[in-house]
Amino acid sequence: MLCGAVAIAQWLAQHTWLRHVGATLIVIVVVAIAANLGLMPTGSTEARPVPVYDVILGRVAPLAIFWMLLRVELRRVLVAGPTLLVLFLLGTAGVVIGALVGHACFGGDRLGGQSAVLAGMYAATYIGGSVNFNALALHYGVVRDASLYAGATAVDAGLTTLWMIVTLAWPRLFRTARGTRAMEPIPATAEISIMHLALALGLGVGCLWASDTITGWLADAGFAVPSIIALTTLALLLAQVPAVTRLRGIECLGMFAVLLFLAVIGALCDVRALLELGRLGPALGGLACTIIAVHGTIVFGSALLARRDPLLAAIASQASVGGGSTALVIARSFGREDLVLPAVLVGALGNAIGTYAGFAVVALLQ
Repeated sequence: MLCGAVAIAQWLAQHTWLRHVGATLIVIVVVAIAANLGLMPTGSTEARPVPVYDVILGRVAPLAIFWMLLRVELRRVLVAGPTLLVLFLLGTAGVVIGALVGHACFGGDRLGGQSAVLAGMYAATYIGGSVNFNALALHYGVVRDASLYAGATAVDAGLTTLWMIVTLAWPRLFRTARGTRAMEPIPATAEISIMHLALALGLGVGCLWASDTITGWLADAGFAVPSIIALTTLALLLAQVPAVTRLRGIECLGMFAVLLFLAVIGALCDVRALLELGRLGPALGGLACTIIAVHGTIVFGSALLARRDPLLAAIASQASVGGGSTALVIARSFGREDLVLPAVLVGALGNAIGTYAGFAVVALLQ
């Protein structure tokens, strides 16, 4: 069904007026609708695991990053990288400010004694990711309150999906603004031989294993390095080898992996779970929406005032809220290979600082 959704999205993006929307946005909406109609699961939990979702999020998404990075030209990265980093840091400040404002508006009695912790959890995840979110939830014991933890997770998943749609649409709304490039089509087909396919798949899986192994060695030596950094380094080294860059079909393989990943993102948007939160739902939703709103206002507003490419703002925002994997999707959807590496790197930076930012927010509010 996920592959079918990818095929439907690609066909609609090629043959209908939805080509102006793009397959990346279409596949999220198609799967979200299907999942909320009960045609497929709306997420993977310990109680009801969906192994294919877990594999796509845990393995296919990093492979997509690896394949996309094999086309990166480092000389072009240096041009856009600094601006993207500045916008990302502004967005990080926006998340912290939004958490403080959101807690003032929706915290206190509405969320009980854990309101400050919840603000910190959302700040952590919207700067880093779910790992940072869960780090605070475990430390402060939120995971022991099943209904509160499940509600906070459902709101986070729903807003993450919604923000993915917003950041995909934003550059299209402002594509005529100064400095914004015209959108380039996503490759639908590519000439792929069995030998090239075997080499591309072998390189991807081999480097994924190697990155996990290297990360384990570094951890044993006392250096905590995210595996995505090791994988990115391996991809960049291989990207400088002419024989690797001549492999045909890498773009097609990478985009298929990206679209599968986005399909799962769409499935995580569980509308029924949000509606079942009762009185807790509006408070949690208000807190998270305030954080996202302040963050978005600062990032997109800064880009507009400085007359920067709206696509840079979208990537910086998505790197913060959704992580490096989803930020890469934004860059690739618009044919900006020079922004793929910066998107992954600022996403990794968010993972590194997200937990610290979350604890800082809790300390300020308690």
